Amino acid sequence: MSVLEVENLTKKFGGLVAVDDFSFEVDEGEIVGLIGPNGSGKSTVFNCIMGIYGVTEGSIRFNGDDITDDSTHQVVNKGLSRVSQESNPIDSMSVAGNIKLFTLPNSIVSLRGGATQEEIYEYAARIDIEDDLQEMPDELPHADVRRLEIAKALATEPELLLLDEPFAGMNQAEIGELAAQIERFREEGMTMVVVDHNMGGLMGLVDRVVVLNNGDFLASGTPEEIAEDDAVQEAYLAGEGL
Repeated sequence: MSVLEVENLTKKFGGLVAVDDFSFEVDEGEIVGLIGPNGSGKSTVFNCIMGIYGVTEGSIRFNGDDITDDSTHQVVNKGLSRVSQESNPIDSMSVAGNIKLFTLPNSIVSLRGGATQEEIYEYAARIDIEDDLQEMPDELPHADVRRLEIAKALATEPELLLLDEPFAGMNQAEIGELAAQIERFREEGMTMVVVDHNMGGLMGLVDRVVVLNNGDFLASGTPEEIAEDDAVQEAYLAGEGL
């Protein structure tokens, strides 16, 4: 069953068409990779799904509900969360404080309520940073700052998680470790869409790959099919290569 359905999505910025009539869907329990050369529209698609950008044309449905015109807060409340490619922790708050912020009603509007210490520990433990809860974000190594971003997203209790460049800046060992943790989320029942330029880390993780090029749908298939697709290889020749 499709959890996420993006149909004929078009996003224009003035005269620039960033995403052009793009459709894809994600089934429950899948890990789907969304790839494409730099500037192909991947992050724009995520921003449209999350209600950060208004959609020019097309529709987005989550669990059968039309969320095309929903605000980001409404989208998150329905069970969708995103890990941004930029890490943006609040440096004046501990790791625990950063995670707790994402459990508050209406986020920063209210500073009362939110998760208990035990619950915050559980969110951190799911991504293996439970020993860092009292640390400040700027004391963490880069890989753990990325994990903190994931813990913040987990704190919203998502059913579907969008991961934008989760492996950015990591070495091979760290990528392997994080990929194994992401695989555990699927075992816990989560559905995921992953954008990343690290093809090694991505291709070993995902069930299916959807390729965007210049805002257009280019191809879809298993990692093996996509790696051997001539049109995909040609699209990447100008960029980083597969």
